[in-house]
Amino acid sequence: MSDKLAKLVDELSTLSVLEAADLVKMLEEKWGVSAAAPVAVAAVGGAAAAAEPVEEKTEFDVVIKDAGAKKIDVIKVIRQLTSLGLGEAKTLAETAGGKILTAVGKDAATDAKKKLEEAGAVIVVE
Repeated sequence: MSDKLAKLVDELSTLSVLEAADLVKMLEEKWGVSAAAPVAVAAVGGAAAAAEPVEEKTEFDVVIKDAGAKKIDVIKVIRQLTSLGLGEAKTLAETAGGKILTAVGKDAATDAKKKLEEAGAVIVVE
């Protein structure tokens, strides 16, 4: 990997989840593409490969559907689970469909879901 690409990877690694989502939206608008398009192509190709054995899913996303009545408690748990600041955690708690954790193991996803649900949130592990 070139030094230029390595620097770019290092810089992108410092982005918060919300900043990364904003970056994706900006790139989609600038380049006139959609990050969702490859998923649709993969789904079409998946039908042909249905005969292959299905691998067990190893990475999960923890998605908030509703913060519930105790939003402050949910924000506190989000901050414990992530490195987000107060404002970012609040925005994430208020965003239905927002991913609190992405590409985490099954145990981490289950633990995060349990903590968030105890705080009053409605959570889905995808």
